Amino acid sequence: MLDIRRLHMLKTVAARGSITAAAQSLALTAGAVSQQLATLQHDVGVDLLRPDGRTVALTEAGQVLLEHTDRIFAAVEEAECAIAAAKGTVGTTTTLAALPSTVARIVAPALTALGTHHPQLTVTCLVTDQAQLRELTLGTVDVVLGQRYHHMPDTAPRGIEISPLLDDPLLVVTAADQAGEGPIALRDLATHSLAVPPPATDCGQAILRACHQAGFTPTTRYITADIAAQLTLARAGLATALVPRTAIDPATPGIRTAPIEDHSIRRLLFAATRHTEASNPTTAAVIAALLAAARQDLTTHHPALVGLGRPHGTERRGLGRQDPKRRPVHDRPDKS
Repeated sequence: MLDIRRLHMLKTVAARGSITAAAQSLALTAGAVSQQLATLQHDVGVDLLRPDGRTVALTEAGQVLLEHTDRIFAAVEEAECAIAAAKGTVGTTTTLAALPSTVARIVAPALTALGTHHPQLTVTCLVTDQAQLRELTLGTVDVVLGQRYHHMPDTAPRGIEISPLLDDPLLVVTAADQAGEGPIALRDLATHSLAVPPPATDCGQAILRACHQAGFTPTTRYITADIAAQLTLARAGLATALVPRTAIDPATPGIRTAPIEDHSIRRLLFAATRHTEASNPTTAAVIAALLAAARQDLTTHHPALVGLGRPHGTERRGLGRQDPKRRPVHDRPDKS
């Protein structure tokens, strides 16, 4: 009989690309992982991995076994969730992965509420901007608070269920004494020195795309994905920043924020979980807390949008229309 732990190692190696990387994520030595995979290959009687430059790749047999492995783990998780749903109680542990820019305004309030309503639940929070949905498919996290910029396609890995949380526009951030009142036209930033994320990031791409639509190539004097650094540069009057609304503390001194009146740049914040986990009361409680925190943030800081419901064109399990000309993005870094 196949050992489910060894199957999990095979799945992890395939996702990480090397035995060393897989061992690090599994908190094992590379030798231990290699030994277990050798035993698995002996059990099935065929090679499952082959060298691929500095990495490893699945053989044809390895790919076949991985497809069955995915179904095996889905069935196990469905059984576990069915039992949890029958019990009807929130569990004791779960893991959430979230973007750094969502911690203050959404994650922290959600975790506070969970602590009040479900004091027995311990949430481990992984704050990261790297390939969150991939971690979800590997089972290293249970819920992801992720993002998708509106210029990007609606793409998620197979077996992932999406719940939209909040439409989050980017705001123009300047020093408090350097701008007037009211919205700002994006084209008016053509003469500004900008502090923006690297162009390879999702946010950086969204900003470049919007600026080009507005008829100019931005002057990016400061390139950093660190939002705190962007705000510091703006407050010092050295640059103008474009920052997601929920990433800005409204009490931050010395800055002025203004909406973009044309060529809006927006990201959709969403909660994601494995489809097999959707009925789990623990996972449902975490997603409900994130949704409540997002709605409260909207009520507190953007009351004009309250009552509009979910972002236009979004439904559960989908994030909007897909542009077939663009490649999938779920393994890109989730900067901002």
